[in-house]
Amino acid sequence: MPGVTLSVVIPVYNEGNGIYLLVQRLTACLAGVDVPWEVILVDDHSVDDTPVVLKRVCSETPGVHSLRLSRNSGSHIAILAGLEHARGECSVFMAADLQDPPELIPKMLNLWTQGYKTVWAVRAGREGISLLDRAFSRSFYWLLNRFGEVKTPPDGSDFALVDRCVIDAVSQSIGANPSLFLEIAKVGFLQADVPYVKEARRFGATKWNARKKLKLFADTFVSFSYAPMRAMSYLGVAASALGFLYAAYVFAMRLLVGHTIQGYASLMVAVLVIGGLQMVMLGVLGEYLWRTLDEARHRPKYFIEESSGNLPSREKS
Repeated sequence: MPGVTLSVVIPVYNEGNGIYLLVQRLTACLAGVDVPWEVILVDDHSVDDTPVVLKRVCSETPGVHSLRLSRNSGSHIAILAGLEHARGECSVFMAADLQDPPELIPKMLNLWTQGYKTVWAVRAGREGISLLDRAFSRSFYWLLNRFGEVKTPPDGSDFALVDRCVIDAVSQSIGANPSLFLEIAKVGFLQADVPYVKEARRFGATKWNARKKLKLFADTFVSFSYAPMRAMSYLGVAASALGFLYAAYVFAMRLLVGHTIQGYASLMVAVLVIGGLQMVMLGVLGEYLWRTLDEARHRPKYFIEESSGNLPSREKS
């Protein structure tokens, strides 16, 4: 499809029961957009009937294409694959569960025509999530804004429009364990915000389990904050200061009072506390070293197993 202006990239994983509703609502919205468009559905190696449904939808709906990754790589890598294969002058990425309303796309596209290179759909509220998930999300973004290099909205954003120049910049700078949204924010360019209320999930279940959330938390802070390393230094200085103070106290008691400090329990507590701090520090250091090693390997971030339409089947490094 030559001359594509707008590409819509959507990662999907085990979303077979909602693909038709998603495409129907999305294409109905794009029908009112006065520019050539395409939709790229990126299958993050689903294990249900999603690949079959995607092939059927792509064959029945003009302008809708699909990619299938060779293994499950996470939504950030899936979005990156879609953006790098998109042919539009700008691209929108959004979730497949219709929590992100596609009706917001024309407003985002209008801001792009005004010269903005990145248009964030910023969550002004969220429906259908538990208090625990809300607290985790707020805490995550508070910590990131407090200690990270990149500032984000208090509730974050995972729905945005990006210009081709932003996609090219991110492709050149992104690391081996990316937090795609922060990578986009970090490259800069002129940015704008559009507030919206994230809707409750229409179908299926969330794929963001505790393990994936913790991995994202670790990847984000290792990539965009030196605070954990700085905290290690502060803990080391504090532990050393306490050790010297206690040593001075023991020496003073012996010299001035003639009393020797005794206690096997207090000695073991000190050893265990210091040993625990050392292990924590080694763990934090190991997180940084592992990601440095992963980056040094220069391995491709994904491989395309198959594609539909005219999209090229290739890997990107």
